[in-house]
Amino acid sequence: MTGTSATELPARVTALDQARTLLARAKEQKAARSAPAVVAPRTTETRVQQALDTATVDRALPTLPAIADLLPGAVLRGGSVYSVRGSTALVMAMMAGPSAEGAWCGVVGMPSFGAEAARGLGVDLDRLVLVPDPERDWLSVVAALVDALTVVVVRPPGEVTSGEASRLSARLRTRGAMLIAVGSWPGSEARLEVQGNTWTGLGEGEGYLTGRQATIAVTGRGAAVRPQLHHLWLPASDGSIRRIESARPLEDPARWEAVG
Repeated sequence: MTGTSATELPARVTALDQARTLLARAKEQKAARSAPAVVAPRTTETRVQQALDTATVDRALPTLPAIADLLPGAVLRGGSVYSVRGSTALVMAMMAGPSAEGAWCGVVGMPSFGAEAARGLGVDLDRLVLVPDPERDWLSVVAALVDALTVVVVRPPGEVTSGEASRLSARLRTRGAMLIAVGSWPGSEARLEVQGNTWTGLGEGEGYLTGRQATIAVTGRGAAVRPQLHHLWLPASDGSIRRIESARPLEDPARWEAVG
């Protein structure tokens, strides 16, 4: 990981225990708030405690306008799951809106997640917790982090069962947290898949990549919802994420499976 602002938990089989300890310490600190405040370093425990203090259960999350254009209801909804395929940058863009407004985010099971790239797309690294390799405990680690953080991203190591998804969804609704699953996830609110990219900035064998145009197919919940194509700068040459043109239906929606 590049940079020191993001907090990284050791990627070992004890990841679940570390997540639980982190939350327990934060709750102990909250119980001891009657004592005079003392300025302390911004440790992982104090960061997660701040996340616990600012968590609310039922809310629409702040969203970048270009991302809102992709979503059912034009909003990211606490208590929901969104699945993303084909682009870590799109995941980061979905995190950026909540993060910029003070939300705490966690990333589980993505050892190659680029913290500096996330910063460039608007994610605040001071409110980012990374658990690169939870191994077999990935689901329990995610459940523990959902208790404290607003946005949790996870790349499951294999297929997620309906039972696993249902149990975690209940926890998300209780806490008002949002899950972004990298890959398939049963019953997700929407599925977003990057189907194509066009880069700008390169000349005849020279130059630098300055912008990326992405074609994103979005499928909402239920079999009756037709997939839509959207075109975004992800990002544009100035670093912004913005819409290129209106969505239109895919020509062959039959090849898509229902989201939930």
